[in-house]
Amino acid sequence: MRDEYDIIVVGGGHAGCESAAAAANMGSSVLLITMNMGVIAQMSCNPAMGGVGKGQIVREIDALGGYSGIVSDLSTVQFRMLNRSKGPAMWSPRSQNDRQLFAQTWREKLEQTPNVHFRQDTVTAIGVEAGFSGIKRITGVRTGLGGFIPCKAVVLTNGTFLGAVMHIGEKQFGGGRAGEKAAHGITEQLTDLGFESGRMKTGTPPRVDGRSIDYSKLEEQPGDDQPSKFSFSPLTAPPTKQLSCWITHTSADVHDTLRSGFDRSPMFNGRIQGQGPRYCPSIEDKINRFADKESHQIFVEPEGWNTVETYINGFSTSLPEEVQTAALRKLPGFAQARIFRPGYAVEYDYFPPTQVRHTLETKQVEGLYFAGQINGTTGYEEAACQGLIAGINAHLKLQEKPSFVLGRDQAYIGVLIDDLITKGTEEPYRMFTSRAEYRILLRQDNADQRLTPLSHAIGLADDDRMHRLEQKATLSNTLHKALRTESTSPEEANPVIVPRGTDPIKQRVKLNNLLLRPQLTLAEIVQLSPAIATLTEQLDPLRNEVLEQVEIQLKYDGYIQKERELAERLKRLDSVPLQPDMPYHQLTSLSMEARLKLSQIQPSTLGQASRVSGISPADISVLMIYLGR
Repeated sequence: MRDEYDIIVVGGGHAGCESAAAAANMGSSVLLITMNMGVIAQMSCNPAMGGVGKGQIVREIDALGGYSGIVSDLSTVQFRMLNRSKGPAMWSPRSQNDRQLFAQTWREKLEQTPNVHFRQDTVTAIGVEAGFSGIKRITGVRTGLGGFIPCKAVVLTNGTFLGAVMHIGEKQFGGGRAGEKAAHGITEQLTDLGFESGRMKTGTPPRVDGRSIDYSKLEEQPGDDQPSKFSFSPLTAPPTKQLSCWITHTSADVHDTLRSGFDRSPMFNGRIQGQGPRYCPSIEDKINRFADKESHQIFVEPEGWNTVETYINGFSTSLPEEVQTAALRKLPGFAQARIFRPGYAVEYDYFPPTQVRHTLETKQVEGLYFAGQINGTTGYEEAACQGLIAGINAHLKLQEKPSFVLGRDQAYIGVLIDDLITKGTEEPYRMFTSRAEYRILLRQDNADQRLTPLSHAIGLADDDRMHRLEQKATLSNTLHKALRTESTSPEEANPVIVPRGTDPIKQRVKLNNLLLRPQLTLAEIVQLSPAIATLTEQLDPLRNEVLEQVEIQLKYDGYIQKERELAERLKRLDSVPLQPDMPYHQLTSLSMEARLKLSQIQPSTLGQASRVSGISPADISVLMIYLGR
């Protein structure tokens, strides 16, 4: 082993993998320590990536030079673009993945990264010493095998393993995932160092033998006819074959069976103290909270190409196994269902994220970064993007370079991190498009435009990615110009556009103006101009990306401009810095709540202060007067 590493990443989940890859690809020597080398990048819950709000994050990770998009594409068994019936700001890519292939591909990517090193071990403590300013700083980590490994920065990505307890009915045992033990020592040490900790809960449904399911009684849910992919890189391609998912429904009979076990449910008898995810509740929580609903959708998802194991999405539970089995067998198509393993709940330690900065470095210990579920989030995508940002900033700090922080108008990643550190969270945080106030700007199709230049500037996104982006921009501008220049006559256009349900034109019209009609698409407009048709044929291999982006930009140009202007106005508050030693308690004109929360959170800008829960416009005015503004 090396005598010392630049960065040690603790945990081999989605956050840990992205963190290790990013820091290593930027030039740092990285040691990834995980309790089990055999389950690196394990999909602990459902075998899928993306979804509403989450798909945008995967594309942003890819645009920044992370690996989640590439790995997802290489292990996809089904791809769908969700919310196609809504505006493009809501379009969200989602892939169903081969669980085993996903983890295998991630490990291969890490092993092919020269600066990433591995160790199978448990980290029981971090090494800290007093720095020159009195703030403690990282010196290394101590492992379960008794060794001390020096380093300059540590990224903790412990997932659901810190002080973890698993629950199945009245049984409970230590463990952060089926078959894997919990981690102890770090929570206790961090609490001694002055960190505040809490408990959260998550869960997973039973896995079923697909051979025991009667699919004739289920509703089929195939992938897209013309599937896309996550990564902007030419290293991957859309899937050429896909597996179907399936849908079934619960019933009053299923609900009654589940209720029969409520007296033995750890959720209802007080054994689970942690707060569970509001937007991904257990099946017992759903039928209790929504007692007026007679049925809930259940998604039946294949776990991979070469396995019969099937994931029962929407049936997460910690009820006794016999109750799970009895209720499951009352679902349509599941009368003979055989369970591979029952569902269970996991309760684990987390640290309220108001204790970290926008870089994800902790305020109490210099060189210590938190990423993933340790910050109170839920979901692979939310964890992965935090790991990426933590890895980037850990490397930049060691190189004494400016930190890398994304704004709310730049990325969903920026929204997520700003929400966490500004507002905190008392329940597992999940990303949705509704959390982003600038979602017309933060579309999944333009993630490369928004983020690849920023990543290339700090040395993560490579020259090939930047060249591809420049090529795409050139082609888009050429098509833009052609559509604004070319026009069509009533004789040419009306036979094409009137059958689409739009009014006929009475004089020549520029093609870009015709495209503003909601009934018409760019594919139809192209038919009206041989020159444009010829041009679009020359756009390969970026044809589909260019056509989609140009159509969105032209159709929604007015909305995009208004949102950009709003973002610029509000960004002025984010350009006003607040020093970490601001004497909030001495500003008696501030409300008592404002003094307490601002002292605790220590916002870095006036804009961040304005987003803290409980801070009023009057409080912001007081701060502006204090700053001489």
